[in-house]
Amino acid sequence: MKTIACIALALFAQVIVVAQTEEEAIREALQQYIDGSSYNDPEKIVAPFYEDARMFLSKKDQPIWILSPAAYADLFKKREKGKFNGRVGTILAVDQQYDIATAKVEIAIEAQHMRFIDLFILKKLEGHWKIISKAATRMPESE
Repeated sequence: MKTIACIALALFAQVIVVAQTEEEAIREALQQYIDGSSYNDPEKIVAPFYEDARMFLSKKDQPIWILSPAAYADLFKKREKGKFNGRVGTILAVDQQYDIATAKVEIAIEAQHMRFIDLFILKKLEGHWKIISKAATRMPESE
C-alpha cells in the first residue's frame, strides 16, 4: 500500500512540475513582449508572436485598430532601443489547458495617466508558446 501511495504521490508531483514549467514558459513569452515594448526593442516585441498573429487594439476615434506584430513593433523603431519608455507591464493571470492558454496583462504608463488591459491567446507550436492573438483596451482614467 505504501508503494502505491508513493507512486501516486510521485506522479502527482510530476504533473504539478510540468504544469508549472508550462506556465513559466508562457510567462516568459509574455515577458519578452512586455520587455520589448517597455524598452523599445522591436525584435523582442515580435519574437513571441506567431507570424500571422493579429493585434486588436484601442485607438482614439477608431472602433478597432488591427495590426500585425511587425507593424506594431515598427511603432517602436524610432525610439532609443534599450531605453525605458515608461510602460510597466504586469502579468495578472495565466490559464493554460494542454496546448492553448489565455493571459491577462496590465500595461500602465503613469506619466500619461494611461492604463491598458491586454488579453492574449497563446498556442504551443513546435515546442514553443506563441501569442496567436492579442486584444487590448484602454481603461478609463477613473478606474
